[in-house]
This record gives sequence, C-alpha cells and structure tokens, in this order.
Amino acid sequence: MHKVSIIVPAYNEEKRIGRMLEKYSQFFDALVNEKKLDYEIIVVINNTKDRTEEIVSELVARNKKVKYLNFKRGGKGFAVVEGFKDALKRDSDLIGFVDADMATSPEEFYKLIRAINGFDGVIASRYVEGAVVYPAFNFRRIIVARIFNFMVRALFLINFKDTQCGAKLFNKPASREITSTVRMSQWAFDVELLYALKKKGFRVKEIPTTWREVEGSNIKIIKSSIQMFLSLIQLRAVNSRLKKLLKPMKPVIGLVWRIIY
Repeated sequence: MHKVSIIVPAYNEEKRIGRMLEKYSQFFDALVNEKKLDYEIIVVINNTKDRTEEIVSELVARNKKVKYLNFKRGGKGFAVVEGFKDALKRDSDLIGFVDADMATSPEEFYKLIRAINGFDGVIASRYVEGAVVYPAFNFRRIIVARIFNFMVRALFLINFKDTQCGAKLFNKPASREITSTVRMSQWAFDVELLYALKKKGFRVKEIPTTWREVEGSNIKIIKSSIQMFLSLIQLRAVNSRLKKLLKPMKPVIGLVWRIIY
C-alpha cells in the first residue's frame, strides 16, 4: 500500500486553500478507509501576506493528515523543494505536488498515483491525447504554450508536451534527486526538475488530465510569458559548458529581471 505525500505550495491563497484542502482530505480519507493508500498533505506557505496560514492551521487542527510549513522566502519551486525535504524525513514512498487552486481535482491527482507503477515519476498533461480543459484555452494562450514547449524541446531535449501543469508525482529516489539538484524557484522550476531527472536516467511518464481553469489567478499572460522565456534561457546558460564565458552577461540579465518583475 502506497504512502503518499502531497505538497501544496501556497502563496496568498486565502480564498481557495480551505476548499481545496477539504476536498482533498475527504477524497483521500475515503481511500484510507478502503485501505488503498495512506497519505499526508503538506502545505508550504511562502511569503504570504494574507490569511492563508490562519485558514490552514484551522484545518490542521481538525485533520492530523494535514500539516504546514511557513517560510518568508517566496517562489513555487522553493516551496515545493522544501516540502519534498520535509516529506523525505518520513516513510512516504511517493511524493508529489499540486497547485492550491483546485484546477487539478483529487480524482485527477489519484490518477497519477495509479499510473506511476514501473516509472520514477508521472506528470499530468493538458496537451496529450485524452486531456480535457475547461474552459478551452484561447488562441493566444495556445500559441504561447506551443512556443514555450518548442523551446523546452529544443534547448533541453525534453519530449513532454506539457511541462507546466501543476500536478506531478515521483518515487523516493527521484524525489531525493529533486531536492539535491533543483535550484530555480519560479518559472523554469518544472523544466529544471524534469531536465535534472532526465540527465540522471529517471523514467517519467506523461498522462492526460482533466484540468479546470479557476477564477482568482493573478497571472498576466504577456508578462508571465516573458518571464518564462527568460527563465528558460537562464536555465540553459546555467547548464551550458560555456557558462563561465556567460558570466559577463549576469548584470544585463539581472537588469532585465528587475524591469519585468
């Protein structure tokens, strides 16, 4: 029987985190009662300015399967890695993460658990055959996603169609590799994670998911697209044999990042 740790990075999620944790707890509690698995949910609060911690702590008091960590530093990647580090202290054999917005339902996350057999990791995808997205992405978002995915394939030879979907699951050896290797905290985090596992020979599977757009997102598509593309270039440079020659460009890169943030 699997023991699963589910990491939930939470930045200013007071409007959504309570409902998400209730739904996930109810679903996975039922699986525990059916003796299909055991689980824990680790909410990693990072640089939050709202009532996220208060809401999470109320649910923690009611459900011993839920715990939380709180950090002043921000960034989804940082939060996920810290969650993995915490989960590795215990006996979970599968560790994954999912966004707090409920775009991925607990039923869809459970599909990752069922699909991981024989693989080191499994990731949800909105772009492979069989995936369903509600509502359908508009033309501009599809074009941005396609260009981004082309860059990922060209720069890192990663053949997944969707590196950015916020639901992924890994076994313990792959999780250890993630905590020891991944350093980027924001836009290129998922790509760095998958690239690090690829270089070490870990086997990761991509499966279709049902994904629902949720109101309340603060992402601005144009600004975020620029940040994502620059993050890919930065990640490629960090992993390049010529990275020493690129050091003189660091002030320029830093200036660009300050402008777009």
